Amino acid sequence: MTQLDVVDELAPRPIIAREVLYEGMIWDFVAEDVDLGGEDGQPLVVRREYLEHPGAVAMIVLDDDDRVLLQRQYRHPVRRELWEPPAGLLDIRGENALVAAARELAEEADLIASRWDVLVDFYTSPGGSDEALRIYLARGLTDVADGDLFEREHEERDMPSRWVPLTEAVELVLGGAIHNPSAAVGILAAAAARSAGWASLRPADAPWPERRPADQA
Repeated sequence: MTQLDVVDELAPRPIIAREVLYEGMIWDFVAEDVDLGGEDGQPLVVRREYLEHPGAVAMIVLDDDDRVLLQRQYRHPVRRELWEPPAGLLDIRGENALVAAARELAEEADLIASRWDVLVDFYTSPGGSDEALRIYLARGLTDVADGDLFEREHEERDMPSRWVPLTEAVELVLGGAIHNPSAAVGILAAAAARSAGWASLRPADAPWPERRPADQA
């Protein structure tokens, strides 16, 4: 097998029935009867329950000293305060992912980036959710003007922030101190990209076929 053979491929199976088990504020819990097809060509219908998610973006924000911006936020399902990069849901239908990322960076971190690249795309939990997440590398930073600052509310109002050298951030991930998936994946991807002279970066407008077609922007 060559390296070119190792590519995730879109391969949908016929959906026989679909039911929304729970309709939430942001995402829904759904059940689908899907025909996986048996080796003998006969139908093989199984029931799959999963979280239907709008997708999300995250940003590894790197300053001129190669420090990564991390913010601490309480995540109730795991009962922990996690150190995370700025991120946001793609819950505005039709909004371009890069536009959403720039908006979230300004709202959550009061920063504007002049250089955007794609670091990595991944599914956060493909066995139980269809959430697709794109992580950008944001560089060339300036502060949002005082008159344009976003007024943060609720749990986002008092999020502590730290600038962590990228090399130290890698050690925190590998040492088990950082558990947020976008932080872990993004920090390791940024370190790998830096070691390769940033040659692995993709353009900020690179196609993102991992998202459901209806949600593509």
